[in-house]
Order: sequence, then C-alpha cells, then structure tokens
Amino acid sequence: MRSKNRFAILLAVLVVLAVGRAALAAEKLVGLYSAQVMSQSLPWIAQEAKLFPKYNLDFDLVYISSSPMATAAIVGGDVEVILTGGVGIVRAYVQGNTDLAFIGGVKNVMTQSVVAGPAIKRPEDLKGKKVGVSRIGGNTHYFMIQIARRHGLEPGRDFTFIQTGGDPEAMAAVISGSIDAAVLTPPSDAIALAQGQHYVVYGPDLKIPYAATIFVAKRSTMDKRPTAMRSFMRAMAESEKIMHTDRDLVYRVLGKKLRVTDKRILDAAYNAEIKALESRLAISTEAVQAMIEDVAQTDPRAKKVKAHEMIDMRYIDEMEKSGFFDQIWKK
Repeated sequence: MRSKNRFAILLAVLVVLAVGRAALAAEKLVGLYSAQVMSQSLPWIAQEAKLFPKYNLDFDLVYISSSPMATAAIVGGDVEVILTGGVGIVRAYVQGNTDLAFIGGVKNVMTQSVVAGPAIKRPEDLKGKKVGVSRIGGNTHYFMIQIARRHGLEPGRDFTFIQTGGDPEAMAAVISGSIDAAVLTPPSDAIALAQGQHYVVYGPDLKIPYAATIFVAKRSTMDKRPTAMRSFMRAMAESEKIMHTDRDLVYRVLGKKLRVTDKRILDAAYNAEIKALESRLAISTEAVQAMIEDVAQTDPRAKKVKAHEMIDMRYIDEMEKSGFFDQIWKK
C-alpha cells in the first residue's frame, strides 16, 4: 500500500514537472525581413543582445528580398511576422487580403539616395542610363519613381530600371560600372561613396512620407498567438531602444551581417539613418496614406481604403499604457 502511495506521489510530481516545462517552453515564431539595411536590423540586434530568450521566444529569421516577395510569404502563411516596406502590403490589402495589418513602425520616411559616378551630376543626366534598384515594386523602385516625377523623367522612356536583387548587389553593380546609377539605403550608400561614387539625389533631405520599414502580421495570427506576438513586439521595442543608445552593439551587428567594419562608413550611415528611425515603433498614418494614394493610381480600389483601417495599434498602445516603453528607456 505504501509503495502504491509513493508511486502516486512520484507520478504527480512528474506530471507537475512536465506541465511546468511546457509552460516555460519558448514560443516558436517565424519572421522575415526583406532588405539588408540598417533600418531592418532590429531582429539582428535582438539576436545579438539575446532578447528573444529573454522574452521566451524561439525565433527563426528568414531573409527574402523585396516587399512584394515578403508580402507573398506572409499571405501564403510561410511566416508569421515580417519587417518590410509597406507598399506590397497595401497592394495585397486592396486586393482583398484585409487580414493583414501594420503593427509597428521603424521608419516612416524614405532615406534612400541615388548614387552614381562623376559623369552623372543631376537627375536629368540619367536619361538613357541604367538605374539599379533592388526589385520592381520595392522601396528603392518607389523612391526612384518619386524622383523621376519631380524631375520630369519617365521610366522606360528616359531611363531603364535594372533589378539587382538587393541593396548590396546594387551597390556592387554601380561601383563596378555595370549600371550607371543605383538607389541605395544606408549603409550601402556610404560604402559606395567611399568607393568613388557621389550623391545625385540625397534622399533623407526630401523627407518623403512612406512606411519604408514596418512590421506586419495577420490579425488572425495575433488573435491565435497573443503571447508570442506580444513578446516579439516587446523584443523589437527593446531592440529599437538599443539602436538609439548603443552604437557599439549596432556597429558590431552591422559588421557581422553586412561585412562593414570601417568606422567612418558606419558613422556616416548611422548619423544619416538614426534621425529617421522611430524610438517607440510609431506608425505614421500620413506615411501609410501616401502609399495608398500611390497604389490608387493603378488600382482604383485603393481609393476606398483609409490608412487607419490597415493599422492595428494593440501592441504599441499596450506598451504605452503599461509603462513598458518608459521602463526600457529608463535603463
């Protein structure tokens, strides 16, 4: 009888331990980023600072270049959260994928620039030239469209877009001379300048409203996985704080991921980009509306969409009201 009691106690202890382990098991989450640039480095920073284990997340990070391809991945259910430029998401939403939502902002203005060799001094000199962008439909393509409109240029007629696949590839192509100019994002523009290129258009001064770097998830995913998504957004909020306050860690991360170790280049990129990065993951309705209006030029359905319909503030509001933002910024 006594042995049976001992067995029952032992069994109960094992059950409690198993339940405890299950409760402590890290939440699995798969995320994606679409550009190898400083503004999309928050997940890298979180990995370097070991924030995912801190917030009990087992996080897998995937790289797929360009907003349209990132959009396809989240619409198809291959990933649960993405960090990307917003225009692909707007197009998908307009086409009926209204489960998608913007949940946190990193950069609400465009900071791309057009760089080229000494023969090209102004945008009008791009006539008859090849201009490199990461992918058609992505941030760099959108930026060049805006520049073309401002200077009376028409893509296809006045210059040709060349898809390079990504920022590093566009940078390498313009340095080698295989294209005439490239639209680049920090730190790629700073590297190109160090290799003899110069700014034809310096984008940060223009402050073009655009959800250039933004977190996206499905509302259904947020409803089904509230703990995992809440933990992820808290990790990203702390990563953003590190981005603004710990240059050494940021430079270390960029050095590993982008193979940039020249401090002069890192300083130039950081100083240009940090001014445009949100400190508390704010989403600008003006930036989202600018994308909607651009999509409306080719898809009339976008005229019925308002920016606030695409924004879900549950995580930002919760971190503000709970004092989480204040807490991490006091450290």
